[in-house]
Amino acid sequence: MSTRQEPPATTAAPPERRAGYREDLDGLRGIAIALVVVFHVWFGRVSGGVDVFLVLSGFFFTGLLLRRAERQEPVPAGAILRRTAWRLLPALVTVLAAVVVATVALRPYTQWSTLAQQTLASLFYYQNWQLAWSWSDYLAADPSVSPLQHLWSMAVQGQFYLAALLVVVAVTWVARRRGGTPPVRGALLAIVAVLLLASLLHATRGAATAQGWNYYDSLARGWELCAGAALILLAPVLTPPRPLRSVLAVAGVLGVVGCGWLILDGANRFPGPAALLPVGAAAAVIVAGNGPAAPDRPWPNRLLASRTARRLGEIAYPLYLWHWPILIFYLADRGQPRAGFADGLVIIGISLVLAWITHRWIEEPLRERAAAPAAARRGRAGVLVLAGAVLVAGGSWLVITDRLHPGSAVEALDARLYPGAEALVAGAAVPEMRMRPTLLEAPTDGPPPTHDGCIADWDTREVISCTYGDQEAGRTLAVVGSSHAEHWLPALQVLAAEHSFRIQVYLKMGCPLTLDDDVTYKGEPIPDCRDWSREVIDRLGADAPDWVFTTGTRPRPDLGDETPAEYLDVWSALSDRGLRTITIRDTPWLRRDAVRYKAVDCLAAGGNRLSCGIPRGAALDEVNPLLEPASHYPAVFPIDLTDAVCEPEVCAVVEGNVLVYHDEHHLTASYSRSLAGPLGRELQPVLEWW
Repeated sequence: MSTRQEPPATTAAPPERRAGYREDLDGLRGIAIALVVVFHVWFGRVSGGVDVFLVLSGFFFTGLLLRRAERQEPVPAGAILRRTAWRLLPALVTVLAAVVVATVALRPYTQWSTLAQQTLASLFYYQNWQLAWSWSDYLAADPSVSPLQHLWSMAVQGQFYLAALLVVVAVTWVARRRGGTPPVRGALLAIVAVLLLASLLHATRGAATAQGWNYYDSLARGWELCAGAALILLAPVLTPPRPLRSVLAVAGVLGVVGCGWLILDGANRFPGPAALLPVGAAAAVIVAGNGPAAPDRPWPNRLLASRTARRLGEIAYPLYLWHWPILIFYLADRGQPRAGFADGLVIIGISLVLAWITHRWIEEPLRERAAAPAAARRGRAGVLVLAGAVLVAGGSWLVITDRLHPGSAVEALDARLYPGAEALVAGAAVPEMRMRPTLLEAPTDGPPPTHDGCIADWDTREVISCTYGDQEAGRTLAVVGSSHAEHWLPALQVLAAEHSFRIQVYLKMGCPLTLDDDVTYKGEPIPDCRDWSREVIDRLGADAPDWVFTTGTRPRPDLGDETPAEYLDVWSALSDRGLRTITIRDTPWLRRDAVRYKAVDCLAAGGNRLSCGIPRGAALDEVNPLLEPASHYPAVFPIDLTDAVCEPEVCAVVEGNVLVYHDEHHLTASYSRSLAGPLGRELQPVLEWW
């Protein structure tokens, strides 16, 4: 299933039940969260519910602030923060604690540190930035995804609440300093309008250039929250006539319900201009209910104010908090990439029960604390504080330990004890030794450019180039493309030291050389890759290295591997510039039923080198797909080292006492160095440098 995690119905909680309270918006929140859950579990694409919730969040919270600001007294910032935290944190801490316990009990210890980082990020409302920096695969809902990944949205909303509070406090302070009745509403409307436009422009640009970052970016999401803020600020004048209210209500409800069906690739387009549909639909429902009393509102608004819709709205927040981790743990336990209809019913049923329990026995008692005895209030608060303290202490300990004592990188291994690839290709003896790198060493056992900053990351458009090997040599091999070209560098460094040649790298994460106008990575557009590739090809033409080294295949989504047509366009462009190119067959990616998994996680969970591997037939075509297309290009020379990575029937995760992969599909630097011999034997007749 290909889907994106969408935010919960987290608003600063509904305003007090005063005259004119919008119960229809409680129902809207409930319907939207139901759509989010259903789309996550079954349909594999976003529903637009996230955008509806962001609008409602901006509407409710700005309304709360506005009512306080228009009183002839200072805005009680501290009280508002305490009130908001008291409404949001109990359910959040409960779910975080449950996920931590479940992770320790059910998931391999190699995942604990990452889970601890995400727990702290969720608890302190910076989860969106944590995920933005790592560009987590928000399109996937499968066992490889974090059970807390969906909580990035809490951070976006929490950051808005704090920013909105600061703005309102500042505006009211300045207004009152000037004397007279403070024109708070007009000033806030002007500020919100400017921020809304700036954020929408930023989101539009981000959707076209860096959607992975854009989806998590608070600045890109801000316009949706500002839309809700603008609606409450304009409420006195947004009272359309009755016929128009009915049209708006019907159109709004249809837009909310139909968004996920109308915009099939919303995962790659929100919060850019495509999000105007769900935002506009939510705005239409809000405006349709402005002005008249509840009985006189259009029938869609009255339907949203029904008891059933409102009850769903009441549990919307805990339902969102629970459904994603339940889904991920369920899929991991069943070992399947997606939920079928029956599985989905089980997941939704469990989520509803836990949401109701959380609402009934945690949220409601704490919200009614004013009527409870002082001792009971202190006891409930104490339990909440204790749970939060345990999460912070445990998470901090794991994160600090991971930072202070990461698995040290493996510099070199004795080839007699750790033959690695030579055990496969040359039958080298394999003595009884502990595997290296160990499971804790593996994450840091990557190629030099990753540690040196010599590979452009997801958000870097500029071409970064560094030199390795014999920097004074007169012969140059250019290593070009993505991290799958990069992970051959340790082997090439061994050869460069032996045979005196220079290695110049031009690398970018997730970006094999391409001239395709519609570049994607894991289904996500990455136009920076196209522009970067074109500049690199021009640079190669100007720098004129003796040889270019890059990957020539990639895995197919189902089984085997392929050489896509866009690679042939690159070969033509390089040949036109007089460059000779070595294309290497890509290494297998660890996948089960299209679900990626890490070798270290599988081994930590009790698997062995073979059971954690992948059948060779599932990863590789029987015939190297490079051979036929390369035969039409005299300056393109294909090489294939898969026999140095895979056994005849299986691509194991450990060979010759050396761990092959440090994650799902990248070679460890240690195993790459062990490939120097096989790689050198393949390159010698092509390069003729030794």
